[in-house]
Amino acid sequence: MNLIINIIKSIVFGIVQGVAEWLPISSTAHLILLEQFLPLSLFEDTVSNQQFFDMYKIVIQFASILAVVVMYFGQLNPFGKMEKEKSDSIKKLWLMIMIACVPAGLLGLAVNDYIDAHLSTPLVIAIALIVYGVLFIVIETRPRRKKMKKTEQIEKIDAFKIGLFQILSVIPGTSRSGSTILGGCLIGLSRPLSAKFSFFVAIPIMLGASLLKLFKLRVTWTLSGIIILVVGMISSFIVSIIAIKKLITYVKENDFKVFGYYRIALGAIVLAALFMGVFK
Repeated sequence: MNLIINIIKSIVFGIVQGVAEWLPISSTAHLILLEQFLPLSLFEDTVSNQQFFDMYKIVIQFASILAVVVMYFGQLNPFGKMEKEKSDSIKKLWLMIMIACVPAGLLGLAVNDYIDAHLSTPLVIAIALIVYGVLFIVIETRPRRKKMKKTEQIEKIDAFKIGLFQILSVIPGTSRSGSTILGGCLIGLSRPLSAKFSFFVAIPIMLGASLLKLFKLRVTWTLSGIIILVVGMISSFIVSIIAIKKLITYVKENDFKVFGYYRIALGAIVLAALFMGVFK
């Protein structure tokens, strides 16, 4: 019975991860908050459970990354049979992606352990949700500048500027996709291009951060744990594909204000819950 309950919880976590990773609402915030109400309980001691959940969050992120790779493989693979011009264009795109990853990647290596230990709290998450929610609304209210609509238009300086915005995502609750989307919109990328480029930048930055964290973790493996992981990964993968498609379609005709309002509302709920002593 306990295994069945944990499988159901894993499906829920996978759904939340698959949606929140690609929408600018912070998957880390949602997973940490959801854990308060639906903790995975595989072991009798809390330390082992926490270690498993720390690893679990990383592994289901891999499934989200895989969804991007599968969906955009043709746009990201420069080694297939194609014209040299297209191959060169894809190679340039990867150069822009790597440039955008440098600022947050270097800072992440320096402060990742400190942030995990001291800032992954409901209070920090609530504040970040609200602040970024306000930023989305303010930025979307400003007059729009000339927009880039194709990845080929992104230059090195544009990618680096987006990378600087991505530094903000090291704070839990800010959202990695939200940071890159905000940065992209501010420097002149169209909303669909900002969203798509944030998906691409996620591949190396999330892969690197996840591998680093997995290397440091010590987890006890069990058959039930493996089953729960696989279920979460499948759930995250399927929902990620749906969420990415829906977001790209949505932002072609709509702005990001709705995500700003959602973040503010969720942040306010978290603050109220903290005031009432709901969170641990």
